Amino acid sequence: MMQKLARMSVALAVGTLLACAGSISAVAQGSGLAGLHTQVRVGNKICFLDHYHNGSSSGRKSRKEAEAAAISDWASFTSWEYGSAWGQFGLAESKSISCSNVGGWGCQLEARPCRRR
Repeated sequence: MMQKLARMSVALAVGTLLACAGSISAVAQGSGLAGLHTQVRVGNKICFLDHYHNGSSSGRKSRKEAEAAAISDWASFTSWEYGSAWGQFGLAESKSISCSNVGGWGCQLEARPCRRR
């Protein structure tokens, strides 16, 4: 009986966390969380002034594949947090990337998210 109650408690906690994560993502789609950071105009874009996001990859067969995976990692988290308008790596500013081949290609990158005006 105690084990069943413990499992039900864990299931309830996991369900609550998943529901909250979905709510946060829904708020982000409206760029609600983007308002937490100072934004500046850069040409025809609005960018975060000094807030960077990171992306990474590892164990890839080529540098090109590792770069693409790191960019995808950056874009998917940034889109989740701020909405798809902010998750376009091609619009980002202050990009830097570092890659190495140690047991497979891997890259680390950072960039300031931007969106079109």
